[in-house]
Amino acid sequence: MMSMTTAAAQTETPAVLTVEGLTTSFLVDGQWRPVVRNISFDVKPRETVAIVGESGSGKSVTSLSIMRLLARDQARVEGRVLLNGRDILALPEKEMQAIRGNVAAMIFQEPMTSLNPIFTIGRQISEVLTRHKGLSKTDARTETVRMLDKVRIPNAANRFDDYPHQFSGGMRQRVMIAMALASRPNLLIADEPTTALDVTIQGQILDLIKELQEEDGMSVLFITHDMGVVAEIADRTIVMLRGDVVEQGQTADVFHRGRHAYTRALLAAVPKLGSMHGHAWPLRFPIVDIGSGLASVPTEVANTVDTRKTPVLSVKNLVTRFPIRSGLFGRQTGAVHAVEDVTFDLFQGETLSIVGESGCGKSTTGRSITRLIEPDSGEVHLDGYNVLALDQPSLRAMRRSVQMIFQDPFSSLNPRMTVGAAIAEPYLKHRLGSQEEAQAKVADLMRKVGLVPEMMDRYPHEFSGGQRQRIAIARALSLDPKVIVADESVSALDVSIKAQVCNLLMDLQEELNLAFLFISHDMAVVERISHRVAVMYLGEIVEIGPRAAIFDNPQHAYTKKLMAAVPVPDPERRGLRRSAAIDELKSPVRPAGYAPPQREYREITPGHFVQL
Repeated sequence: MMSMTTAAAQTETPAVLTVEGLTTSFLVDGQWRPVVRNISFDVKPRETVAIVGESGSGKSVTSLSIMRLLARDQARVEGRVLLNGRDILALPEKEMQAIRGNVAAMIFQEPMTSLNPIFTIGRQISEVLTRHKGLSKTDARTETVRMLDKVRIPNAANRFDDYPHQFSGGMRQRVMIAMALASRPNLLIADEPTTALDVTIQGQILDLIKELQEEDGMSVLFITHDMGVVAEIADRTIVMLRGDVVEQGQTADVFHRGRHAYTRALLAAVPKLGSMHGHAWPLRFPIVDIGSGLASVPTEVANTVDTRKTPVLSVKNLVTRFPIRSGLFGRQTGAVHAVEDVTFDLFQGETLSIVGESGCGKSTTGRSITRLIEPDSGEVHLDGYNVLALDQPSLRAMRRSVQMIFQDPFSSLNPRMTVGAAIAEPYLKHRLGSQEEAQAKVADLMRKVGLVPEMMDRYPHEFSGGQRQRIAIARALSLDPKVIVADESVSALDVSIKAQVCNLLMDLQEELNLAFLFISHDMAVVERISHRVAVMYLGEIVEIGPRAAIFDNPQHAYTKKLMAAVPVPDPERRGLRRSAAIDELKSPVRPAGYAPPQREYREITPGHFVQL
């Protein structure tokens, strides 16, 4: 008599995707070098499998190898990839073209580079249906509108003829999902589809993928480095490190009983919303030894912030608008109200974080304070200067007191200048010392940011992303500023590197008594490093107060929406549906002559204000 186990094995549903011994090599200096080594896994019907790892782990190369999207003269793919039982690595290219976008579809990280800017989004989705399903133009249009409705594009029928640039980032990603799902594929490969999105949009996209999977019964291979996203969406998880699979299993097992040191390291480095409850001061991130998986014990950054003293930066009624001109004579017909009547103080040794979604005005606020963008009106007092009244020579002197760290250090460093010269440049331009003194200053700063002075003769491309951000921080410190504006300075970094850079900023603040204006959309990081938090929406601060007050007792509906959307690295939340309203961030564009209403604020607890 057949055992129950054998019977179950024989009746088990065959996998939609089976990967066996996949090895991908790239041609480097005439030699084939493997970047993905002998990996095997499968994806069952209606199942979501996540491949997780940091930059360089091989996860994206794996997905591109499966879809045969790597250049054949530069990449060699070995092993077997069975899609519904067919080895697609052995198929002629013409047959593979019939599979892509039909049986298997892919969503990429950056939709703007995946969508053709010269064709309407309706035409691009319709093309999938006319090509793979043989539908007429009329039927393809009807089905396209249905798909746009399905991915919750507001007013879908009227947006059929819009171009990609007329959509926000979140809505463009929805268009990419509609295109991928138009032909009802058996397998959807989503390669970092939420990484570049705001947290609320990310939450909507995750919910959308779950709902569409339930409705259409497709399988999903989800590529990401975000453990919070993995916990919320994946049935099973595969962890990759430098081209190898180091662990795989049920998501709950991987999270709660992860065996490999790297798995434990990834999980320990993830900032968790709510982890600051009971802590009075910012808290350093645990730094994990990849070899052992053991994490350091996070310690508080107990620098004292005296709010009774004069603030080092005082912003009052700041307004920045960008004119919109149209017509033959370029007459102004409206304006983008990017920053509208913003007021706050920043004290020495304090971190004030400004949070909000793309387009809320937080980066424009930082640039307006430093006059990289010219504000329309208001007051900015910085270390005794009235910033908005300064002429160019005085403005240059003022910039010794305030420096910026940008999101992408590679674009803010000159690729033809050694990092030593880049760090020394502001010091020499402001004539603060001789060439020899500049060299000594650079060596000291490189040690401060965790690099060795021997690296100063290298160029930016010879460093990793995290090291380049450390170099950008050293450059910002070369003038001994009192205020640093950090504009999304850690958002592009892997989780373990993000933890190291955040700890570095907190260490420098404690040592040098720096004031940070920390601009970010990452609520979990903001909770960890902030003394106070300001929430921006449509150019206005809608809530501001001490970090504990904002996170423990949020009052404004938008603040609550931001926090509810943060993915939490807890597999128990996998069935969660946020039921957030599917809408785009409202436009800050106003007609010419528009006068914004006077806003009123209510003080909830000392220092905690919310817009009425």
